[in-house]
Amino acid sequence: MNSGNADLARKKRRRYRRLQAVVIYTAIAVGLAWFFESQATTTIIFVRHAEKASQQADDPGLSAAGERRVAELTRQLVDADVVAGIDAIYSTPFRRTRETVQPLSDVLDLPIHNYSPDDNEAVLEEILKNYKGKIILVAAHSNTVPTLIADLGASKKVPAIHEDEYDNIYIISIPWFGKTKTIRLRYGERYVAGPAPVENT
Repeated sequence: MNSGNADLARKKRRRYRRLQAVVIYTAIAVGLAWFFESQATTTIIFVRHAEKASQQADDPGLSAAGERRVAELTRQLVDADVVAGIDAIYSTPFRRTRETVQPLSDVLDLPIHNYSPDDNEAVLEEILKNYKGKIILVAAHSNTVPTLIADLGASKKVPAIHEDEYDNIYIISIPWFGKTKTIRLRYGERYVAGPAPVENT
């Protein structure tokens, strides 16, 4: 009788140890998954606003050419990530930048976050704090796209953007460990180089 009770007690202890091991390994796996997910690569996509209307106005909207470019940008980015897609959209408060990202905002049902074009540090700090490991689209201006990229610690060799140049997409990958990388793509009607670049918001 005592022998039977001892065997039963040993079996219970073995089951308990096995259960303990499963719980510990599961907790470690969940913890590692959470850690790597929280430290995942952050991707920021920078575009300049599309072509603005030629009429003289304090805050012009987009021209017909700009609207065509926006349609192509939306087509390119609506499925930017096959799993999740773009997680946040930022724009300066000007009509031309907001109109550049509004169709994508509508399709993805995402709000457009306003930021000041005069304060790179504030917007980059907000993005990196709130959207770590996510994909963010930022609509900016010809004279701010290069400085935003440089301020992220990415390429400091982004060329100046010409007044008539609207076809750049810059993709900045910020890994949790390693070097920040910059990729430049082109979209829509191709820019043909003209005179020397000038600063123009």
